[in-house]
Amino acid sequence: MNLSIAINTGSATPIYKQITDQVRLAVATRKLAVGDQLPSVRALAEELVVNPNTVARAYTDLAREGLIESRAGRGVFVTRKRKMFTREEGRRRLEPLLEGLIGEAMVMDFTQEELRDAFEKKLSQCQWNFKKGADANHE
Repeated sequence: MNLSIAINTGSATPIYKQITDQVRLAVATRKLAVGDQLPSVRALAEELVVNPNTVARAYTDLAREGLIESRAGRGVFVTRKRKMFTREEGRRRLEPLLEGLIGEAMVMDFTQEELRDAFEKKLSQCQWNFKKGADANHE
């Protein structure tokens, strides 16, 4: 397992969200693969020096999304992502994320071109699993 989570206690982003975001990114960039085991709630909480409830909340959110699953007596594992939302709902949920990203980039004085370059670089690091005929996802 190649998971290294770093939290920023001074960030406006809640710690549980920092954890979920980093697990999602690790899966997207294939640092974590289907079947990989995540640290237990207690182990990750100790490693990050956070309350176990914070890690439990992150894991609950990831499980609700279908990205991880808990196997009784065995631990928490990355699973195949199930499609959870319609395309329209996905776009609706993406909008505030994009607005937040753009707002943060503006505060840090990034130009549109610098943000576009950073976004494209990060996208190129992710492995999209398109199904045949999935070009419709690029409407």
